[in-house]
Amino acid sequence: MKKVRCAIYTRKSSEEGLDQDFNSLDAQREACSAYVASQKHEGWVLLPTTYDDGGLSGGNMNRPALQSLLADIDASLVDQIVVYKIDRLTRSLTDFARLVDRLDRHDASFVSVTQSFNTATSVGRLTLNVLLSFAQFEREVTAERIRDKIAASKKKGMWMGGAVPLGYRPNGRTLQIHDREASIIRQLYELYLEHGSVAAVKNHADRLLFTTRKRVTKAGKSFGGKPFDPSHLHAILTNPLYCGNIRHKTQIHQGLHPAIVDQATWEKVQQQLAGKAPYQRGTATRATAPSPLMGKLFDEAGQRLVPSHARKQGKHYRYYVSAGLIKPGLKDGWRLPAADLEASLYAAVVRLLKRAGAIGILDGAAPDVARIDQVDHRLAEMQIESAIPANTLHLLKRCTLQPGQITIELDVEALATHFGIGPSDISSDIHKIIVPFTRRKRGVEARLIIRTHEGQGQASSQGTQTSKDTILIKNIQAANRWYRAAQKGQSFAEIAANENTSSNTVQRVISLAFLAPDIVRDILQGEQPTALTSDWLLRQTLPSDFQDQRDLINSLR
Repeated sequence: MKKVRCAIYTRKSSEEGLDQDFNSLDAQREACSAYVASQKHEGWVLLPTTYDDGGLSGGNMNRPALQSLLADIDASLVDQIVVYKIDRLTRSLTDFARLVDRLDRHDASFVSVTQSFNTATSVGRLTLNVLLSFAQFEREVTAERIRDKIAASKKKGMWMGGAVPLGYRPNGRTLQIHDREASIIRQLYELYLEHGSVAAVKNHADRLLFTTRKRVTKAGKSFGGKPFDPSHLHAILTNPLYCGNIRHKTQIHQGLHPAIVDQATWEKVQQQLAGKAPYQRGTATRATAPSPLMGKLFDEAGQRLVPSHARKQGKHYRYYVSAGLIKPGLKDGWRLPAADLEASLYAAVVRLLKRAGAIGILDGAAPDVARIDQVDHRLAEMQIESAIPANTLHLLKRCTLQPGQITIELDVEALATHFGIGPSDISSDIHKIIVPFTRRKRGVEARLIIRTHEGQGQASSQGTQTSKDTILIKNIQAANRWYRAAQKGQSFAEIAANENTSSNTVQRVISLAFLAPDIVRDILQGEQPTALTSDWLLRQTLPSDFQDQRDLINSLR
């Protein structure tokens, strides 16, 4: 009789109760040991090594004991994994597919003590898929319950966590005033009422040596402690928290915390901010108007484009011009209308961030719901309209013009400030984007027609794309590359290290490797529905059946 070497794997999501003499892990191990003993007539033998993961989520495979168990399977030291329930092993369909392939390569299998099925048959695997689908559904419902709880708590005025704003310190489910920082906040509001512009407030704040709060992450990385930038100042001046309110998405509730700024001052600042006319696409501006892309715009040769102004029939116009065109006798270079270019780049950045969503913007294995809620709120404020918020273009670090495309690099620290999170929380997937364009010349002036993935003026009546979604294509390519690496036995952590990304990103994106070939073909040709984006796909639980995938995607047309 062949000996079957059995290893028991146990897991508990929270650390609660693990310090007890007999905890959940012990109960799981005891039940599994009894099951192995009952199969002694089949040659089952229990291995002495224990594989326990206490306080770790089943949403990913990055668990020390599980990785140790998989390494032993790769070394052909284990024939059978025994678990109390299948969700102790994994709650992810993608991870399950990886795990089964890995076990099959080493002639190993697993069994659930409380759920009877045979993974060697198609019906058994279908049963597993159904169970895992419910496990994944349970995680999503739990997240929805948490979001509902946050909404209800904020309605009562409670502080629900996240980055503590300047001027306050946490105090349970509310905030208390930090006297020294609160003094800075009051002075910033007074400076705005005095000067009437965010730029003037920044200059004055710099002279007073005001800086942002210095923060240190759990990993020991420090950030902040720097002079305020305009986007941070704008966020402070528009944050209702400082007049004693709590904001939840588009709703404002009375908070339990004390106000730093009185209601009259707050309302006066909001009225003055609302009265500032933002730059409009195609409208005339003063010759002294600021150029937010100054120092950030470069041509393919690495030369800066500098601001230029012109007056015609009593109107002022702004341009970004290649430095070479300013020199006498030189004719080659770019001359771009500033308002159109700024509006187009703003729209491209907003679309990138909205496609990524809060989950895509945040990096890390498990971003907390409070931060997701906070980023979602800031995303909802960013609207693609003709009016450009003056502080948004500060998110751009460098824009490089090349034939047919613009490479946009985003400022990670400015993004972090905009969303109220740490720079290390920003996913590397959104640090840089490439935006295609066509160039139309009118005399010496050239206008860039930037193509967008939303099909702005270019989508067919059936709702399909006429341009390729480079981000979606890039993610599909990465998913297939990562899946091949996983088949070779690499863990998500190893793949993430090799690809200079996070395990969370690998776990989310790798599901795109299971798309039907004809769906992938349409995406590569730019013929997918307009609404079919990376963000949409990564929020779905993809059916394993190709026809079900087609039906799901056709519903977007």
